[in-house]
Amino acid sequence: MAQLLLKGHPIGNFQGVLFDKDGTLSHSEPHLLALADARINKAIEIALEHAPALQAFELRETLYRATGVDKGMLDPGGTLAVASRQDNIASTATVLCLLGCSWPQALALAHSCFDAVDQDGLIDTTPSPLINGSGQLLRDLHEQGVTAAVISNDTRSGIEDFLAHHQLSAGFAGIWSADDHPRKPDPQAVLELCDRIGLPPQRCALVGDAETDLQMALEAGIGGVIGFTGGWSRPPELPSAQHLLHGWDDLALSTAT
Repeated sequence: MAQLLLKGHPIGNFQGVLFDKDGTLSHSEPHLLALADARINKAIEIALEHAPALQAFELRETLYRATGVDKGMLDPGGTLAVASRQDNIASTATVLCLLGCSWPQALALAHSCFDAVDQDGLIDTTPSPLINGSGQLLRDLHEQGVTAAVISNDTRSGIEDFLAHHQLSAGFAGIWSADDHPRKPDPQAVLELCDRIGLPPQRCALVGDAETDLQMALEAGIGGVIGFTGGWSRPPELPSAQHLLHGWDDLALSTAT
């Protein structure tokens, strides 16, 4: 067990820490913005081919709003930043449906555009860089015997590739991904992950950058709920945070007695 220190002040003794990935450990915004552009351009191309009555300008603007992109910045609480791939497909299909497609047609078109972006290799698949300071904290946790785990709406393979790319795999005892059920922000996802790593939730802290993550942690009885604001150009609003962390250099640990 170790004492977590926020700007030198103790905030609790914990045996484990659960981390969100995108916007918390991973500097994901540039990748996600490029992904949004590629998917929206492809959606317009495919949709106009199959439903020529749609208006390209209206479709583009509505898809960007639904995705959570505005003036080149990503809303950290928006669909692309927080939700799973399947949820983003459903969001895209909803826009197509609102603009005149039937639901079966809209859903098929949304799947087609997402698959086409993946198959065409339009996006660099190299894992995003670590947010400054996160790697050192993760190594410190591992050295002091604190259990670390990831809870994210990325796929399991996406999480594993990210950890392996940054040589962090050995430091993580568990993963809860979009491939697991229930997905976050269901509090049961936290409880299942805690069970998977063999720790009671009250002995764990959770660090996340989305209000839904923090509400989930509180409902699951997590012992320390830490909101991280340093991962996006537009800092998230996190009213449920028990502690706010603006940069990883502000968080340290010492062995608890």
